[in-house]
Amino acid sequence: MEVVQSSVLGRLLLPVWLWLRERYEYSLLAKVIRGIARGWSQACAGSVLIQFLVREGVLSRSWKDSGLCRLLTFVLSIPTILLQKLYRALREVFEGSVAAQVVFAVVENTPLAVAWFMLLFLAIPYEQWSNTYSFIGFVLCFLLALVAGMRKPGFRLDMAFLGPWLVAFFGMLLAAWPLSAYPGLSTRFVFFYLTCILCVIVVVTTVQNGRHLLRLLSFTSLSLLIMSLYGVVQRIQGVEVNPSYVDMDLNEGMPGRVFGFFENPNAFAEVLLLLIPVAIAYLLCAKTWGGRFLGLVSTGAGCVAIAMTYSRASWVGLAFAAVIFVLLWNRKLIPLGILVALMILAVLPDTVFNRILTIFNTTDTSTTSRFPLYRAAGEFLQQRPVLGAGLGSDAVRQAISDLNLFHGKDHFVHCHNIYLQVWCETGLVGLISFVGGILWTFKQGCRAVAKGTCGPVARMTIIGSAAALMGTMVCGIADYIWNYPRVMLVFWFVCSLALAGIRLAAQGEEELVPAKGESL
Repeated sequence: MEVVQSSVLGRLLLPVWLWLRERYEYSLLAKVIRGIARGWSQACAGSVLIQFLVREGVLSRSWKDSGLCRLLTFVLSIPTILLQKLYRALREVFEGSVAAQVVFAVVENTPLAVAWFMLLFLAIPYEQWSNTYSFIGFVLCFLLALVAGMRKPGFRLDMAFLGPWLVAFFGMLLAAWPLSAYPGLSTRFVFFYLTCILCVIVVVTTVQNGRHLLRLLSFTSLSLLIMSLYGVVQRIQGVEVNPSYVDMDLNEGMPGRVFGFFENPNAFAEVLLLLIPVAIAYLLCAKTWGGRFLGLVSTGAGCVAIAMTYSRASWVGLAFAAVIFVLLWNRKLIPLGILVALMILAVLPDTVFNRILTIFNTTDTSTTSRFPLYRAAGEFLQQRPVLGAGLGSDAVRQAISDLNLFHGKDHFVHCHNIYLQVWCETGLVGLISFVGGILWTFKQGCRAVAKGTCGPVARMTIIGSAAALMGTMVCGIADYIWNYPRVMLVFWFVCSLALAGIRLAAQGEEELVPAKGESL
């Protein structure tokens, strides 16, 4: 702050800012906004919803000490337990070996390895990335996590902080393969989901302090900046209009929709939706000016890029995520946020504003094309509600085709709704456990933030990740956000960030200040 005040620009602008702030403090507008904020705060504090969010349920309380949780933790930690016994038996050999010390230095920084891998994962174009790379990458990270616990006697791959609902959903994903009506079609999807499961386990277990979280947030923000700038470059170079992505009659004059490193503009928008709240969280908790600048620039570039995708579901999801973010961060700012949103709407380009207006237009072909998909999925679920068709969109597509349930103009690809798609793939129990798992994560995050026991980095990580998840769940009403495995992995990576923050808050970990010369 002293540097800013002593600068030429600071000396010029600071008196103007102080004058404006003084006039605002006693203005009618300030009084109205404060009154609305007080009323909103009082209403929220006494609401049933807030009480529900901050109260821990019976299932959640009993999960950590349950036999199933302990069994799963023990089974997954067997390799680490064996390695710990080996280390105790050969401690002098390991401690005297330079090579062993180098290996320990590498594996004990597993969160940094995950951060670098996610940077590569998000910054490499779609055509040059294989989903096999994702699976191999997180298998290696999982092995690093196992070896990392070799010198830590109490280290375990803890299942407690995944919660009962997510563990149940992961179990249903694995069970949906052998129970599939088309096991052959479901096989490749098992590896997609295994990648996501490994991502969650590795991040939640290996993030031990605020420094680890900061590194993950910083690399995520950098990834967002790279892909967003590439989207802007695409717009400058020009993108051909694809009639299959937009109703040309209702969106006359709209340019081609940018897709960044991804094949589809909706997929690109969904990734931006997941990462923008995380970048804002990094902006608000970064400990250096460089980190804050990275968070600010990546957020701005991400917002510009998501506007250029013209993805309406993601826009609605981002708006909802913004509301959740402000509610968890400082709910007194909601009235001010509404004013800012109205100002943004007033300055939007005509093509963007017209695109927003088509959200509720039932004559839009991209909207009406979804109705036959919903009807086909509904008719299928009437015939196989409990088990579903089996894991993966291929199995659902084949089941719809065999039963001749789809009667639209195009062909059935997926349900265009994440809830219907998950139900069709994993059955009713899978749907309940999936929704329950995300809501459980959100609720645990709200409780951690409300208690105020976590440091600023963990707190902002929870807020940003929880907002991103809830915004994406709203987006999923109109789209199947996991149609691309890369988007699916980003979803579960953001979920793992929220769970890691919740874990640190529950354990009372302080945000560690980096040692001299160490970068965050």
